[in-house]
Order: sequence, then C-alpha cells, then structure tokens
Amino acid sequence: YDSVSGLVGSASCVRGRAWAGHHAPRPTGGPGGGRAPAGGNPGIAPPAGAASRRPATPVPAPSADLAGRGWVGFNGVEVPVSRSAGPGHVRPGLAWGFADTPLGALLAAVNIAVRANAPWGPGIFVPTIRDQVTGPGASALLAGCQVSYQQASQAMSVPAGQPLGRVYVTVEAFRWVAYTPSDATVDIVSTGSGALGTTVRAVTQIEVGWADGDWRVIAPPGGGWGKSGAQATSLYGYTVFPLPTAWKDGAVAPGPSTAP
Repeated sequence: YDSVSGLVGSASCVRGRAWAGHHAPRPTGGPGGGRAPAGGNPGIAPPAGAASRRPATPVPAPSADLAGRGWVGFNGVEVPVSRSAGPGHVRPGLAWGFADTPLGALLAAVNIAVRANAPWGPGIFVPTIRDQVTGPGASALLAGCQVSYQQASQAMSVPAGQPLGRVYVTVEAFRWVAYTPSDATVDIVSTGSGALGTTVRAVTQIEVGWADGDWRVIAPPGGGWGKSGAQATSLYGYTVFPLPTAWKDGAVAPGPSTAP
C-alpha cells in the first residue's frame, strides 16, 4: 500500500517501485475495489493501527458539512475543495487559505499533505513544507523529500526540477481522531491501484494546527510519513466523501474559482 499511502502521507519514504505506478489507470474495482457508499459513521474512531500518534479519545465528532464541497485534480490525485472552507488562494501547484472550521481543517490536512511529497518536484514540495508544515519533524520531512526526488529523478531520467509523473490516487474517506478550534487530527483513507489491477487502500493520520491565520500540517514524527500510515482493511467508522464528478486536472464541482 506504500504508493497509495504516499500520496496522502508517505511518499517522502517511497522509492523506485512506487513511481512505477505513476501512469497506472484510475482504480475501477477488483477485489476490495470500488468506493464504499457515501455516509458512514462520523464519530471519533480509534487512530489507524500501530502507526497512530494520538490515543483514541471519546469526544463528540465535529460537524464538517460536505455540502458545496467539490474536487480538483492535482497531478492525478483527486483532492477535495470548498468555496467556503478553502483553499481560498491557489496558484499552480500550491493551495492555502483554509477556514477556521472543522471542514477547513479537514481540507487543509488533505491538500497540504498531498503537496508535501516528492513526486511533484521541488517547485511544489519545497514551498509547501517551508510555509505550510510546522513542528520538530518539518526539516527532516523536507530533507527526505529532497533525497527521494533526487534519487527518483535520476533513476527515471527526469530533468531536474520537473515532476516525476502523475499518480492516480483518490482521497476516499476520513474519520476524526481529535478536534479543537486550534488543533485537529484526522485519519485519511486514500485509494489507488495495486498489483493485478486490485484496489489498495491506505490510511494516514494527519495533524493540523491553526497558526498565523491558517491551518498548517504538523510534520509526522521524525519527518517520515511512513510512521503515520497503515493499510486500511475496512471503511467502518469512516465518513466517505461523495463521488468526484470528474477526473481531470482543474475540474472543480463546485470549488475555488481557480484550480491549483
């Protein structure tokens, strides 16, 4: 599940074989495949396996209204967006400006974590990590992305600074681990194609904190997303995002007026 977890968390630790799937088709089914019905239990659930960084705490789940939320394609990854909750500011490859609400925290966790990865090149992961990731592990996360990108770009003969390629992954579901108006932790399930066309799910735990007027991702322990990821075997207890309406970079329905 490494390549799937990588796009919402672990790509800084991924090497060769993860990039081999960057031209893989969008998942369409197979054993365990397809998307679960929308809905699910939005209550606080135990964090994702042994990789979790927070203990399960029985607190009420915050209300994150998904009405008006749309999708935008980012180099093959479908990420959720909202006109009301963000990102409010976008430019090619970068996205920031999220509402200080549960939905804003959720969207920030996904949008920032996806971009804080090596495949998109230093033009994306460097400013994302520098400006939107905080915590003791931020420097190590940036260094890991730089090493991963350098090794993969050389192995793939990709010109320096250019993206490594597209990675077809869908952000499928979420569940709250903890939430306050200044700090939130959420488990995010992402889905992609595995071996023999099967669908693979991975769950990554992401923490965000409110600082300087926006949500920022708290870097994972030691700067490695791999410690925050695990294979997802069930969507029980998760809230499933409504199906995307398009599979095309820049397609939003509805969302920010300018696509990242």
